[in-house]
Amino acid sequence: VISPCKILKCNSEFWTATSGSHHLGTEEAPEFCTALRAYAHCTRRTARTCRGDLAYHSAVHGIDDLMVQHNCSKDGPTSQPRLRTLPPGDSQERSDSPEICHYEKSFHKHSAAPNYTHCGLFGDPHLRTFTDTFQTCKVQGAWPLIDNNYLNVQVTNTPVLPGSTATATSKLTIIFKSFQECVDQKVYQAEMDELPAAFADGSKNGGDKHGANSLKITEKVSGQHIEIQAKYIGTTIVVRQVGRYLTFAVRMPEEVVNAVEDRDSQGLYLCLRGCPLNQQIDFQTIRSTQATEGRTRRKGPSLPAPPEAFTYETATAKCREKLPVEDLYFQSCVFDLLTTGDVNFMLAAYYAFEDVKMLHSNKDKLHLYERTRDLAPGNMAPLGTSPALWVALLCLSQCWLCLL
Repeated sequence: VISPCKILKCNSEFWTATSGSHHLGTEEAPEFCTALRAYAHCTRRTARTCRGDLAYHSAVHGIDDLMVQHNCSKDGPTSQPRLRTLPPGDSQERSDSPEICHYEKSFHKHSAAPNYTHCGLFGDPHLRTFTDTFQTCKVQGAWPLIDNNYLNVQVTNTPVLPGSTATATSKLTIIFKSFQECVDQKVYQAEMDELPAAFADGSKNGGDKHGANSLKITEKVSGQHIEIQAKYIGTTIVVRQVGRYLTFAVRMPEEVVNAVEDRDSQGLYLCLRGCPLNQQIDFQTIRSTQATEGRTRRKGPSLPAPPEAFTYETATAKCREKLPVEDLYFQSCVFDLLTTGDVNFMLAAYYAFEDVKMLHSNKDKLHLYERTRDLAPGNMAPLGTSPALWVALLCLSQCWLCLL
């Protein structure tokens, strides 16, 4: 169930209304107080649905503190003030950040350029790990995508249709941990129909530290596409809302990926180790069944019909409009159209591949074609050996043992 708490919207509206106001003179104090009262009014409207939300409680306490600091009365007008632009010299525009707050300059000044890796999650949901393994997973509920010394990313996946096993990402939380003199801890939260262009506290950069500009949010398309640059760890994150659901993509140096105090804990997050075997779906097998039998949804007589019924042929034709190469992104698109009937999943696959083209450092690995579900450890076929040849070799070895 998606929480109707709208604290992210309140935060964004306040940030938009007051950007740069702390640089203004005392004559602007009434306008700032007006924005604060509007902020408080917004939080009161969503109080009932935000009782367990940490961002909400943080905002309420922050409003009280700001009211006291600026001698604002709780009574007065609450209309939103005019939109302001950041004045020259604001911390958002600093370019004199310490060298340590620029990953490539500080860690690799006298060595080879870092090796970057990519992870992405989109659709029903499909996962591309840092090691370029491609999987389709169930993973309903909350799951960790990334968990290292610098940041945590968690996604929540919910059913697309009532009673269906098809799930998609409905909520995303990113926590950037405080880092030296560069950034304060920052939390970014997005959910269905709420893709803020600011962190949960309303800011758009890393806070008050000298290197705050090494962490910055940029809104590419309002309500649809944001990009977070974390230069102090050489990381770029792209979050999109396509239809009602979210997609995630990241570019991160291997050194940052593997920066964990307890290496045993690395197996807990999806971008590094992939989905657990019991959460993986071999959609190629399902796809073959659907193509043969003409099914438009997963097995199960109790499942409701999708909003638009696609056959295998019509789904294939639709996906080919945006994804001409029949790789795993194309196959994911076909799978999602058959299981959900929602054409937005075609766009999710398309944008996921566009993000790969932008973020992946190895342009020879943009397209993936291998199977989506790995064999269990110890049962791996030799790299480059076709499944048919592997089965034949196995049969021959059994026959040879019989002869012995």
